[in-house]
Amino acid sequence: MKKAILILLFFTTMIACINAQFNKEINLQKYAQANAGLPAPEKKEKRVVFIGNSITEAWVSNSPDFFAKNNYVGRGISGQTTLQMLLRFRQDVIKLQPKAVVICAGTNDIAENTGTYDPEFTFGNIVSMVELAKANKIKVIIASVHPAGAMPWHPHVTDVPAKIHALNYVLKDYAKTNKIPYIDYHAAMEDGSGAMRKELSADGVHPNKEGYAIMESLAKPIVDKVVK
Repeated sequence: MKKAILILLFFTTMIACINAQFNKEINLQKYAQANAGLPAPEKKEKRVVFIGNSITEAWVSNSPDFFAKNNYVGRGISGQTTLQMLLRFRQDVIKLQPKAVVICAGTNDIAENTGTYDPEFTFGNIVSMVELAKANKIKVIIASVHPAGAMPWHPHVTDVPAKIHALNYVLKDYAKTNKIPYIDYHAAMEDGSGAMRKELSADGVHPNKEGYAIMESLAKPIVDKVVK
């Protein structure tokens, strides 16, 4: 009996550790308090959630008024890949009951933040987010991956512009086929070689205020049309 209890305690502890590590990796606590404090939208409210990585997360801090006055909710987490976003999609998007969601993902997949980049797997994760949103009567907008010539934190990753271009090609085609609005940040912000224009970023990946201004000018008209 004592042995059985010890085995049970071992497995209980192990499961608790796995759950703790899972929550840490997905960062489910990042917006838990903010989500809990966000009331259900009113009947005619046009709430829009932007889910993404550090580019989306920093956008909110760089342009808080843009999000506040348009009833946009930022749910970006630095470093996250499409799988991590998919795993928190219910908590950070569906449960907030938005009228629409803007999905901007893929940079960190290409950067190999959580392992070798698999284009089909990344695309599939984005498609899964789209399908989850549609199943919950949330309108979808897909955004392109931003231009980048390299990933400074992972210099071993090669052919970055080509990988971004290929993923964007598939995303744009999928959006067109399924009549999903598409925001092409890439075309407006790249320098002709696939890298981000130097005046729009300090590190070649994350937009500065000028970069975010371009994003806002592209995103708002499309979002307005979707939620009208």
